[in-house]
Amino acid sequence: MELVVKRYRCTHSATCVCLKGHISEDAMYLVFEHMKWNPKMIAIFSSVCKWFDEFAKRVLWKEFCHSRAPKMMKDLHSDGSHIVDGNWKALGKLLIYCSACPRGDLFGNIHVPIPGHFVYRTRFSRTLGKSLLPPQCRSDVLYVSESCEHLDQGEEGDLGLFRGIFKSFAGSNMKKMLIERQAKFHPNEVCTYCKTKLWHLMQPNVIPSSASGRLDADEDSVEYYVCLNGHIIGSCTLMPYSDSEDAKEE
Repeated sequence: MELVVKRYRCTHSATCVCLKGHISEDAMYLVFEHMKWNPKMIAIFSSVCKWFDEFAKRVLWKEFCHSRAPKMMKDLHSDGSHIVDGNWKALGKLLIYCSACPRGDLFGNIHVPIPGHFVYRTRFSRTLGKSLLPPQCRSDVLYVSESCEHLDQGEEGDLGLFRGIFKSFAGSNMKKMLIERQAKFHPNEVCTYCKTKLWHLMQPNVIPSSASGRLDADEDSVEYYVCLNGHIIGSCTLMPYSDSEDAKEE
């Protein structure tokens, strides 16, 4: 993929260690291509100075997203939709990081802090996403991860944490409905991935009953938030393994 021709003025932080100039963007691109867009190395590289961070947001995280989930990225960008520069870092983090519930007060079924963590690989499903949408929003496209299982969480039992992203959220039926129903933002928490405000979908009562079955969760235990950029974070209480197997057979 060719680099963007536009050149950006170098901006340095007070502690920048590269005041004598940088290696060319083309060379940096080739280095990270050789490393197969390693997200850990991109994160380390981004912390060096503002110029590196800007280059990573504009180019490296974009390439990482396309290499990690090419079909999903192609669909998210079809029909004229796009992810603007600057959100690639957020999307890259969403692909590899389970936000969990660090403060223990975001979800109704979680009362103890559960720290976020990186995951090696996660599948994202458009079909699973559709099961989380109310009937009037079924034409929207939502990709949702398989549940990240946090087992034996004391009184909370076995928990499933999931995350996802809407395609073209700005023009989606979901956003339109949330605005029409005057859904409330969470008073304190923001999106783990892009730091924007979160709508709580339990308030306007838009989570369908089909969500529990698709997530192998207890009835009415599914809860999730969507941010202004269309990222979602959610939780559910998982059914015991034997019960979930019986439900699938039925």
